Amino acid sequence: MGRMTEVVKNLIIINVLMYFGVKLLGCKIGFCFEELALWFPGHENFRPFQFLTHMFMHSEYSLTHLAFNMLSLYFVGCFLEHVWGPKKFLIYYLICGLGAMATHLGWTYFIMQQAGIGVEQTGPMLGASGAVSGCVLAFLIYFWNQELRLLFPPIAVKGWMLFVAYFGFDLYAGLSGSSSGIAHWAHLGGALTGFITLQIWKRA
Repeated sequence: MGRMTEVVKNLIIINVLMYFGVKLLGCKIGFCFEELALWFPGHENFRPFQFLTHMFMHSEYSLTHLAFNMLSLYFVGCFLEHVWGPKKFLIYYLICGLGAMATHLGWTYFIMQQAGIGVEQTGPMLGASGAVSGCVLAFLIYFWNQELRLLFPPIAVKGWMLFVAYFGFDLYAGLSGSSSGIAHWAHLGGALTGFITLQIWKRA
């Protein structure tokens, strides 16, 4: 991997600053995690600006959440920004993040209806995972039949194999509910939004 690209660098800086800034100073200046994460529309904590701010928030109790997303963004995002240019990459990133949000809200609403749960009982959504998942999908499409060497474990696999493992786990966990607290449908929604966006761009 070459030098870090400009948009990826700025996205990482914003995410890191939001994490540590809100963690250390947020409540003192009136911006806690609860106010910047995305609550379901209709919840007393919901604010319209959360549609954007939630994409730059990560759980204050999980530094690994932030680290995994930012490392993934660095490894796949720099390549995409080199290929597409800064403007197109940023647009794609934000579109995937918003698509992940819409999927999560839709799935949450379905579950609420099935269980008879009111919006006051729902928790918040936060994290860059949906946008990053869209970037991972685009990256793997470029390397579908080529070998990629992983860091952990240090093995070589083809792009399509990594695709099956990466998104297959999210699909299994989302359907089974085996990983509570993780928005697997948001991950899948970000990837699906990315795929649709790529198809539209291809036909434009």
